[in-house]
Parts: sequence; structure tokens; C-alpha cells
Amino acid sequence: MKAKSLILALGLVSMLTACHSKSSSDNPLLTESTLDFYAPAFDRIKPEHFLPALKQGIAEQAAEIDSIVNNPEAPTFENTILAFEKSGRLLTRTSALLSALSAANGTDELRKVEEEATPLLSAHSDALMLNDKLFARVKAVHDTDTLLKDEDLRLTEVLYQQFVHEGALLSPASKDSLSKINGELSVLETKFVNQVRDATNAAALLITDAKELDGLSQENIDRAAKLAEERGQKGKYLLEISNTTRPAYIAELNNRDVRRRLLEASLTRASRPNDPNNTEPTLTRIAELRADKAKLLGYPTFAAWVLSDQMAGEPAAVYRLIEGIAPAYRKKVQADAAELEAFVRKTEGQDFKLEAWDWDYYAERLKKEKFDLNENDLKPYFVLDSVLKNGVFFAANKLYGLTFKPRTDIPVYADGVKVYEVIDRDGSSLALFYTDYFRRPTKNGGAWMENFVQQSFLFGRKPVIYNVCNFPAPAPAPGAPAFLTSDNVETLFHEFGHALHGFFAAQRYESISGTQTPRDFVEMPSQFNEHWMTDSVVLRNYARHYQTGEPMPQALIDKLKASALFNQAYSLGENLGAVALDMAWNTLAAGAKVTDVAAFEQQALNKLGIYSTQVPPRYRSPYFLHVFGGEYAAGYYSYLWTQVLESNIFDWFVAHGGMTAENGQRLRELVLSRGNSRPVKELFTAFTGLTEPDMRSLIRARGLDK
Repeated sequence: MKAKSLILALGLVSMLTACHSKSSSDNPLLTESTLDFYAPAFDRIKPEHFLPALKQGIAEQAAEIDSIVNNPEAPTFENTILAFEKSGRLLTRTSALLSALSAANGTDELRKVEEEATPLLSAHSDALMLNDKLFARVKAVHDTDTLLKDEDLRLTEVLYQQFVHEGALLSPASKDSLSKINGELSVLETKFVNQVRDATNAAALLITDAKELDGLSQENIDRAAKLAEERGQKGKYLLEISNTTRPAYIAELNNRDVRRRLLEASLTRASRPNDPNNTEPTLTRIAELRADKAKLLGYPTFAAWVLSDQMAGEPAAVYRLIEGIAPAYRKKVQADAAELEAFVRKTEGQDFKLEAWDWDYYAERLKKEKFDLNENDLKPYFVLDSVLKNGVFFAANKLYGLTFKPRTDIPVYADGVKVYEVIDRDGSSLALFYTDYFRRPTKNGGAWMENFVQQSFLFGRKPVIYNVCNFPAPAPAPGAPAFLTSDNVETLFHEFGHALHGFFAAQRYESISGTQTPRDFVEMPSQFNEHWMTDSVVLRNYARHYQTGEPMPQALIDKLKASALFNQAYSLGENLGAVALDMAWNTLAAGAKVTDVAAFEQQALNKLGIYSTQVPPRYRSPYFLHVFGGEYAAGYYSYLWTQVLESNIFDWFVAHGGMTAENGQRLRELVLSRGNSRPVKELFTAFTGLTEPDMRSLIRARGLDK
């Protein structure tokens, strides 16, 4: 999530075009949208509109900043802090739209111009953050105005800290060096995103013999055939690779060799010799530049710089988190692996060594034996439309009184995108919400939430928010339902938790509104919202058979809940591995060189005692978009960190009656509506009464204490 000035440095996700519009009057980006909620006019916006709008936006903000720094009056909140907050409206608006389109529908045309345009954004961001005269005025207000209070005070504090964090106190020579580093990083990070997208598409496993697909559902076989045909391989099958290490199909395939080939295709993507999409030279250079940047800014490592303004505060806190969880994880994952191997020996009558490509496959079968349950039992009850409307929306109504009205009159940017108006408990319009759930070749992997329009009382704006996922599209048959896995359902609840955080934003200033919080807090509302996926009332409301409409039988619900902690060690190990890799790359000292990426990864995992060939990290470095192409460099730990926070908050809910409107309103008032208007640790303490996060909640929630 981005603070105001950082939205300008969108080299990771922004997209721009090298073409020019015919005239300013033809460009809808140059004026505010006239649609409800100032929603983007996607039916009018074209690729050639973006670069002119970007350039004009940069020029306009540069002129606005000149007016601030050349103001002969003494610096005040109004003529400096507030004036800065009001600046760059065109650029902010355009950048937000381009960030969204680049990630969710980045065509080849847009990707080419993205690489050309990102240095412009990086240079402009540096021109703001490293402007000596501007910082002097901000500092003067920060240091001398003792009458500031509430959001005025908070905005001033956040802006001052942001300037300092971005290098405002550096010497002129160091600022010049920093700008060069930032410029190169913006280009390399964009290149990394594009390489991973191409490498992931290319890594899909081609199957020529349908017999090798034994065990795969007919729905997935049809999807694989359709994908192969789309790529000129009619009569064959393509098993696509997901964003994460674990391919979605691996739990179904009976052919062990196909499982191995599929996982190896995932693990080796973007790292194969002589592959133009090999990201290793890109990512190692990014790591080197980040270490150099940290040294310039006075920090021993990039992670130390990143965490200095986060809730965790320092890398040592992250390592304490890992070390606090790792012993319980090691014990549980070893026990789980032994149980799986024993299960195979018993059921198949052979000596057996469990490999990474076997884990999901046999875990599904062991789950079936232990709980009489597997994913195929659940799938008929997990249909996207019902999960969304009767689950996600239903829970939001029970807790917060929200309702959702379809808006078919609002234009969208791609087929399959839908729009809803969010109605508050009192009947007022609260927000606009876009959903974009199915995979497309032009979409980045993963799932995310962001704003098209940020909430702000100052500008009279309500939030316009979108959720993006990568669920498999329905089978090619007309009217076929879109089935979800239990992981997909969890993702739907997760991303909507981010949306709730954005819907409830109630700040005067955009820069501290909604999800504009420290990164290691922003995942708390989303992970908290996952709990309602298995709430008895919510589950019975959305889990209905796609043919009969009958609710999931109580016996199946009981099995689902009984199996909730099954295989949790594996998913935790994946996460710990990814955190370890992120921290290893971003705690390199300036001047350090990594020449063997695979060896570096193994060393990083061994160092923390979490290396296992059976449990590979959720992401390997060559396709770790969060770290080398996204906003989570030295921040992937935040998912674990916020699991501790949300577990503490959920414990409070359980102790006070669970899912009630009263509890939902309390969470909304004390946390979800506060944005970054107060230090987030204060929000956490105000709700839970805890002065520090209690890790025992997470260990219990993951079943690691059993």
C-alpha cells in the first residue's frame, strides 16, 4: 500500500504508452471523471492517453511545488503541508489507474511503454523527496508548530518521516547517487515483473497423452485442452503454472512422474540457462542496488532501512518471529511427513520416500481417510457466485450492516469484471467495488486489492476499490459454474478483508486514509476476515450445491471443521521459507555479490533450520514478485506478523460473543476506519488491550501446540 508521494514511484506496476493522443480534448484522463464516485471511464480511456496525462501531471505538480517552496511567507501547515497534500491530483489519479491496468490487464503494448516510462516516475518522485527547499519548509512546520492536533498533526508527522526516510537529510552528492540508484531500480523491477509473467506462461507443462492426466477432474482436463488449443497445440493439454510454487493440479494427478515434472517446471521457471526470461541477473543486481541504497541512507542493510518505519522496527524483530515459530514448525512438519510416508506404505504396500511433488497428492488422500473428506467433496458447494454473495457479502452484512447493489452502468476494463455499489447500514452509499476474479494471460499472478479512487473528506471522495484474483475460469461449456477450491475461497475472503479496510476509510487526508498504513499492519484486516469462511452461520449460507441449491450437509461441515488444522505445518513452512529468502536478500551488505542463486537460497534456509526438500518455499527467488517486483521487499514477513495480530483480535471476538454487529462495529470504529490517523500499534492496543502482540495465539491457531 502506498503513501501519497510514493504513488508517483510506480516503476513496479505502472504502465504508460509511448503514443500521443490527437488532442487534449480527446483525453479523458486530463479531467475528472463525471461518473458516480468519480469512477474511471474505462470505455473512453485508451493506451495513447496515458503518457500525455502523465507528463502534464508531472508538470502541474512541479509548478505546484515551485509555488510552495517560493512562497515568501513563513512555512505553515496550510501553505506547506496542506498545499503539498493538494498537489499532483492529475498525476495521482493517472498513476493509480495505470498501476491497476498494468497489473490486471498488461498487454504487450502497455508493457513495452511501461519499461520506457518508469524512469520518469522515479525521477519525479526523487525530485519531490530530495527537494531541499521543500523539505526545509516541511521540517520547519514539523519542528515549530506546537498547535497542530489530530489528523493535521499526524499528516505532518507522516510526511516529515517520509522525507527523511527517502533521503532528505543526505548531502547533494549522495542525493544524486540515490536518484541514479532509484532510477535503475525502477527499470529493473519492472523488467523482473515482465520476465516472470512470460516465464510463468511459458512454463506450462505440455501433455500429449491424455492417459497421463489420470485423476484430473474433467473440468481441469477441459481447461488444459482449451489452453493448449489457444496456444496452437490442438489435441494436446497444457497444465498451467500458478503464481506460487505449488501448481494447482498437483493434488489430483495420479501419475507421479507428471507431478514431478509439473513441480519442477514451477520451481525452475525464470531460472533456466539461456532463457531470455531468466531473472537471476536481474534480481541479483536489484539486491546489490538495494544494499548500496541502504548504505547511502545510513543503514547497514536494505531491510534495516525498510523496517525502520514499520511496526516491527528492525530485522531482529523479524528473526525473533521466525525463531519463535520455527521449533514448533520443525517438530510438526517432521511428524506430518512421517505420517504421510506411513500412510503410503500402508495403502500401497511399498517402501516410499516422500518428495515435494507427493505431499499435496497424498495429503489429500490422507485427509480423505482421516476425515472422509477431500477437495472434490467440497467443490460442488464452493461456487464463486454463491461464495461471494452468500458468503463474503453476507458476512459483511452480519458484522457491519453492508449491502451490495450491482452497477451494470459503470464501465469496466476487461471482460468478467463486475461492479457493486456498497450501501452502509444507514442506507447511504459508502463505496464502489470492482471484482476481477479469473485468470487471463495479461494479468500478473496472485491476488490483490487497491484503490482506483482514494477516500478523502478534503477532496470529497469516497473509495473506489478493486479486488483481483487468479481463479480458474469456468469450464468452456455454456453456463458452467466457476468452482473454487478451499484455498480459493480463503483468498476471496482475504482480499475482501482489504476491501473492507478501504471501504471504512474516514480520513480528511488521502495520504493517511484507509489502507495507507505500515505494510506490517495492512495484512491484518484481510487475514482476520478469513475466519468467517468457516463460521457456521456463514458457511451454511454460501456452501450450497450448484445443482440442487441444498446447503452443505452438517456431516460434511463437521468434517471440514475437523480437518481445519490438517496439513497446516506445510503451508506455514512454505511461508517461513519465503520470509527467510526475502530477509536474506535484503540483509546483504553493500558490496556483497551473489553468483549462485540456488546455493544462496539453500544457505538462507539452512541458517534458520527450515530447509527441507519436501517443503519448498512458497516462492523461489527467481519468481518472487512480492520482493523483486512488488512492494514487499524486506516485508514478506508481514503476513506472519499480521497473523499474530489478527489471531489476537479474533481471540477477543471469541471471548466477546463472536460474529455480532456490536463486535463488528467496535472493530470498525477502533481499527478499520482509522487508516493511518494514529500509530497502528495504538490501534491494536486500543482494541485488544495488549501492549505487544502475543505469538501464542498464532501457534494455537495453526495447531502447532498439539
